[in-house]
Amino acid sequence: MNNRKNMSRKFIVSGGGTGGHIFPALSIANEIKKRDPGASILFVGALGRMEMERVPAAGFPIVGLPIEGFRRKLTLRNLTVIFKLVISLVKASGIIRSFKPNVVIGVGGYASGPLLRMAGFHGIPTLIQEQNSYAGVTNRLLAGKAAKICVAYTGMEKYFPAAKIVLTGNPIREEVINKSIDKSAACNHFGIPADKPVLLILGGSLGARTLNESILQKLDLLNAEQISVLWQTGKLYYSHINEQVEPKNLAHIKRFDFISRMDMAYAAADIIISRAGAATISELCLLGKPAILVPSPNVAEDHQTQNAMALVRNNAAIMVPDKEATEKLVPQAFALAYDKEMQAILGINCRKMALENAASKIVDEVFKLVKTS
Repeated sequence: MNNRKNMSRKFIVSGGGTGGHIFPALSIANEIKKRDPGASILFVGALGRMEMERVPAAGFPIVGLPIEGFRRKLTLRNLTVIFKLVISLVKASGIIRSFKPNVVIGVGGYASGPLLRMAGFHGIPTLIQEQNSYAGVTNRLLAGKAAKICVAYTGMEKYFPAAKIVLTGNPIREEVINKSIDKSAACNHFGIPADKPVLLILGGSLGARTLNESILQKLDLLNAEQISVLWQTGKLYYSHINEQVEPKNLAHIKRFDFISRMDMAYAAADIIISRAGAATISELCLLGKPAILVPSPNVAEDHQTQNAMALVRNNAAIMVPDKEATEKLVPQAFALAYDKEMQAILGINCRKMALENAASKIVDEVFKLVKTS
């Protein structure tokens, strides 16, 4: 007679909204499948958000909830948000009853709130993966019912019950961490000289207005210095930036709406300018790359500044506030590009903060929660 021990294990992974949530979610799901090929995994995301495309493209089924975030200002729109929250809670309950998961994993994002709340209501063990050094409101509210909380930074006891915390690090895109590629081969891939400093600019898949404007306003300086630039503009800004740069015939400034070979880009770069999303910081730490971080001011509870400061306090990165970036970012990049000693200090200290094999450590905790009776 078959019992639960012999049945296929089932897992729900919930959350998304940004690549910083989706990449870790997919890493966890892939690690589960690697260990247990017979496992069934269902994703639950928010309708209209990028996970509804990215997750099926990665080979996993996904169900969407009609959930969205509350507006910070008092507005009638929040009445609609409340209505959608109630509908999402009802739908989440139905998903739990229908799919019957062994464990529910929340990675942050709108959908994880109602899904993990209803999993707890139905007695399903839940695990939270908190990527940032400053825990979001949703995860803090869910922590009371969670069985385990996997974090990427020390000192998270100020947000979560200490007994539930496991320091695992953030799962990263394994394909971008390729330390066997040397700078010469990577520069050849992009058609730039390997004997000059290389600056990599990352604003995310959609781009970052402040980063792009800061570079645009200092194009003449970049040209004079002859620093090679790999510039991921983001899809929203690519056409506008090309129109500005193309007439100047700056062959050493390579523009991309999206860099598909991030392993090559990381290998080519001497220094990196980036937002301070948790996933990107985890990649930079594993690579030991010196970075200038410009935290986005448009994120909940200013958590990117907290992420950046966790590195700055350890002399592992330089931070330029968003409001100062237009004037200070490129000069700061020049100073770092020619300061090999500072590059080495930042790289070494950054590498010390790396937490490896995060997905494997998280799945260890997930499997411990599987009910076998």
